[in-house]
Amino acid sequence: MNKDQSKGHGKEAKGKLKEVAGKATGDKSTEVKGKAEKHAGKAQAKYGDLKSDAKKKTE
Repeated sequence: MNKDQSKGHGKEAKGKLKEVAGKATGDKSTEVKGKAEKHAGKAQAKYGDLKSDAKKKTE
């Protein structure tokens, strides 16, 4: 697992927690920020996956 994959999964988890907290408290702002962070984390993890796949193919 490379740096982008691990950071991406961390952001994704943190975003999910914010999203759930926002839903539980009725705070739409926190919920939306959580969703955005979750999606950014997914994108970063996917980028890390692509980097890893590219590295494997060149070896």
